[in-house]
Amino acid sequence: MSVRYATKTRRGMVVVVIAAGLVLGAGGCGSDDEPPQKKSSASSQASKASEGNKGAQTEEPAEVLAVLKGQKGLEFTVESAKRDVGGFLTVSGTLANTSDTTQIIPTQLAGDETEIIQHGISLGGATLVDSVGKKRYYVLRDTDGRPLTTTGLSDLGAGRSTNVFMQFPAPPVSTAEVTLQLPTFRPGTIKLS
Repeated sequence: MSVRYATKTRRGMVVVVIAAGLVLGAGGCGSDDEPPQKKSSASSQASKASEGNKGAQTEEPAEVLAVLKGQKGLEFTVESAKRDVGGFLTVSGTLANTSDTTQIIPTQLAGDETEIIQHGISLGGATLVDSVGKKRYYVLRDTDGRPLTTTGLSDLGAGRSTNVFMQFPAPPVSTAEVTLQLPTFRPGTIKLS
C-alpha cells in the first residue's frame, strides 16, 4: 500500500510540475508577445522622430563657399564670409582631418608675426586678397595682440573636425569676392555677403 501511495504521489507531483511549467510557459509567451508590439510602435515613433530631425537638419545645409586643401589630409571648408555693421568681415567654417591618423595643426597657420605667435597656434596667418582693389587684408587683433581667430589649436584626431573663425577688416561693398590664403593650404576664392 505504501508503494502504491508513493507512486500516486509521484504521479501527482509530476502532473503538478508539468502543469506549473505549462502555466509559466504560457504566461511567459503572452508577456513576450506584447512587448514587441509596444517596442515596434515605440521604435517606429522613435524612427519617425529621428526622420523628422534628419529632415530638419537637411533643410538648412551649410553652404560651402570654398574648400582649402592642406597637408596630410587637413581641409578647411569655408561656410560663411559675412560683413557686419562694425566694418568687420567674419570668415567661418570647419577645419577637418580627413586622414586616418591624428594630425598636428601646423604652427605656420599662426603666421610669422611675433605678436601673434606668442599667443599660441591660431589661424592668425590667414590673409584675404582683393585682386580687383589690389589690397591684402590681415587677421585683426585685439589691444593685447591676440588674433581675432580661433586659438588654442593643437591636433585633430582622425576623421575629426572643429569649427573655426577669422575676423578681417571688411573690404569695400563693391568687392564681391576675395581669395582666402591660409599658410600650408591651397588658396580659395570666396564670395562675400
